[in-house]
Amino acid sequence: MNKSFSVEIIKNQMLDGARKDSFAGYDPFDGLNSKLFNVMPVLRKGIAGLAWIQLFKQSPFNLRPILGVAKKRNPKGIGLFILGLLQDYKRTSDASYLDEAVALADWLLTQQCDQDKWQHACWGYHFDWKARAFYVPQGKPNVITTIYVSQALFALANILEQQGSGEAEKFREPALDSASFIVNTLYTEADGRSFFAYIPGETAFVHNASLWAAAWVAVVGRYTQNTLYCDMALKAARQSAGEQAEDGSWVYGARHHHQFIDGFHTGYNLEALDLIRKTLDVSEFDEPIEKGLAYYKTHFFDEDGTAKYYNNNRYPLDMHSVAQAVITLLKVGGTQEDFDLAEKVIGWSINELYLSDKKRFVYQKTKRFVNKINYTRWTQAWVYYSFSYFNQMQAKRNESY
Repeated sequence: MNKSFSVEIIKNQMLDGARKDSFAGYDPFDGLNSKLFNVMPVLRKGIAGLAWIQLFKQSPFNLRPILGVAKKRNPKGIGLFILGLLQDYKRTSDASYLDEAVALADWLLTQQCDQDKWQHACWGYHFDWKARAFYVPQGKPNVITTIYVSQALFALANILEQQGSGEAEKFREPALDSASFIVNTLYTEADGRSFFAYIPGETAFVHNASLWAAAWVAVVGRYTQNTLYCDMALKAARQSAGEQAEDGSWVYGARHHHQFIDGFHTGYNLEALDLIRKTLDVSEFDEPIEKGLAYYKTHFFDEDGTAKYYNNNRYPLDMHSVAQAVITLLKVGGTQEDFDLAEKVIGWSINELYLSDKKRFVYQKTKRFVNKINYTRWTQAWVYYSFSYFNQMQAKRNESY
């Protein structure tokens, strides 16, 4: 690791940078927030919208200030910052981290999607989003945002409850209620599969979305002693475990353009499946997790600590891959070897992707160029959470020696 930059210093820089913008920022997929689409909003939904998003996402030049895309808070990004703040609070007992987490959580409560329409607590992105498989308007919930927000609110509630705070329940209630949204709105049976969909009304099967949904339903099911939820979580988890390749890998999803294998979604799958295993105290996923983790460690890291994006291509180099690697290795693995690899990956990321003059990380590095655009949710929030988690785990290990 580059000793001139400690994990603690850089982690604090991520938090300070976010604070300066009040945790608002740009996102790789926020191009449809451009004021140009206020004139012709219908273009958001078609091929023009998809091309526009890809232009913003792929360009190393930040077009947003020119084309009227404002910095905004992203609920998932805020959830990640809360998770990081709670790690810092647990490690240091500094109440300012907890106070800041509470303030951000209060904001998240105001950002719930329309409960008259969805009936239960849920969250989505702050921008219209066009993918090849579907169009998602601003205000429509998606399962991944909902889960990261719910995890943050639930973790915060647990800490507040331990302190005897009367605020715990206001955060726990929507976190638990989100599982009812997942079960009632996202559970899907299509093409011979039983799974949780990414967004309401769509039947595209994506492993990480279904597994994370199953994991959260399992957590809530266990906490509330709801056996139906626990059974549904197991059913969805078995679907993905059963579609794991013999070598331990998972493709992203079932559609023809989802037949790729990448690092951070593989990490998501393993983290979610491990959470289901631990929450429901079952051993049936031990073998898929063991095979998957072995594949992950073999195919997504180079000798120098590079966290590869794809199983067959290290590019683009991306801090999202780094952050999830740290979390997966420490949560799912947890051995000394896993800890050493996580530390090596962090050191590589600081040497290769950190901008010391700007005190933040780049978005991506390809073979041809470096995209230095500052993306709050995609990059800096993930760095802050993963580095905070690393520091907390390192402190716990030091205490045990």
